[in-house]
Amino acid sequence: MKAEKVREMGVDELRGKEKELQEQLFRLRFQKSLGQLDNALKIRETRRDIARVKTILKEKAAAARS
Repeated sequence: MKAEKVREMGVDELRGKEKELQEQLFRLRFQKSLGQLDNALKIRETRRDIARVKTILKEKAAAARS
């Protein structure tokens, strides 16, 4: 997911996306523990997407306060 696409989203959409990514990360970790995970890089990508969404949420919150 590109940062430009994330910046276009609204705050509610970002919170929903963060929750969705957290659930996806949980499922990926569960699959890894069972030995069913095909692509281990998917965990790293998902973690980075979560960080990207959280960063942009903080930026939007700071902009709203100013």
